Amino acid sequence: QVHLVESGGGLVQPGGSLRLSCAASRSIFTIAVMAWYRQAPGKERELVAVMSSGSRTNYAESVTGRFTISRDNAKNAVYLQMNSLKPEDTAVYYCKADLLTITYWGQGTQVTVSS
Repeated sequence: QVHLVESGGGLVQPGGSLRLSCAASRSIFTIAVMAWYRQAPGKERELVAVMSSGSRTNYAESVTGRFTISRDNAKNAVYLQMNSLKPEDTAVYYCKADLLTITYWGQGTQVTVSS
């Protein structure tokens, strides 16, 4: 069993930055695919960024150049640095881990971009 806990969400003005953190209950990053998803009200959950166990990354077109996924194996943490935030980035952000054949989700953290 793996528990994922997100933090770092909040209210930020357009153009601002936030860094989300996802803490895992045990060391999995070297064998798991880690990802950040988001879900806005009335919309389906969508992939934002993904990092393979070999640290290859990929991003949704809407966030490319603004968001960066990274990880710290020593801290069992994955991060999502979000810059140049837009109102359309407002959503609940979730951390996901795909470990072999099992998928784990965090509880989510709210990000609101508004003036």
